[in-house]
Amino acid sequence: MAASVAALLVGPAQAVTFIAPLDDTRWELEASKFSCRLSQPIPDFGTASFEHRAGEQLEFVISSPQAELLGKETLIMAEAPPWHPGRGTHRIGMIRDAVNSKSFRLQPPLAKDILTSLYQGRTPALTNQNWYGTDTAVKVAISSANFQQAYSNYQSCVGELLPVNFQQVARSAVLFPSAQWRLSDSTRQRLDLVALYVKNDPSVKTIYVDGHSDNLGRRLANRDLSRQRAEAVTRYLTKIGINEDMITTRYHGERYPVVKNTNSNNRARNRRVTVRLEREG
Repeated sequence: MAASVAALLVGPAQAVTFIAPLDDTRWELEASKFSCRLSQPIPDFGTASFEHRAGEQLEFVISSPQAELLGKETLIMAEAPPWHPGRGTHRIGMIRDAVNSKSFRLQPPLAKDILTSLYQGRTPALTNQNWYGTDTAVKVAISSANFQQAYSNYQSCVGELLPVNFQQVARSAVLFPSAQWRLSDSTRQRLDLVALYVKNDPSVKTIYVDGHSDNLGRRLANRDLSRQRAEAVTRYLTKIGINEDMITTRYHGERYPVVKNTNSNNRARNRRVTVRLEREG
């Protein structure tokens, strides 16, 4: 296609189509252990991107100051590319109210379906049949030109993502049986994830480890038990490679329950150690 915006005849009306020209289709990859973003600029409209954050699922996003043009109902089709018109077209889905401010955002399974259609050489196209309330349709299409190599590099990035992101480990609470301070296997697994993240994010400068108890027993005994729990967590973190200088260990006994100690379920939630990560700045 010679121009980035084309007027195509659709029945009695015209569809305004935004798509990158075949000879200027670019795929751009932003890669790190924390996120992978594969994007294609769409001239005169915005950017289409596949975004995969560590610990989360794939999202497909169209960012544009004109995103509202896709309207309240958006038809998504996998169309045959211009250079292979016989490949066939199929419907991916119909989406309602997916536009949020200046973006159009889709999660699995539709995001994966769009990615698959590009891998198969088709052209995913998002169409709204009412351009500014008229009978003219608007279409935003993603070119599959040059996609194979870009996809290979993107998959390599996804394979290197951390299993969690900062929001998922910034605040963790591990629980303990009554009158116990030793770490369970599930607690060690959670602390392993916290430590893995910290080792890969140099912006994390401090780890606060706070021990707590329920209100059963004597107050001084509960304070000592909360100390043992906090120190057990700190010992494990240092054992698996976290610099002890990063860790501030505190213990509070029964002073700060997260819920009232009115029943066994609530007391179980209060027998905890919290681990909080703090970034610089």
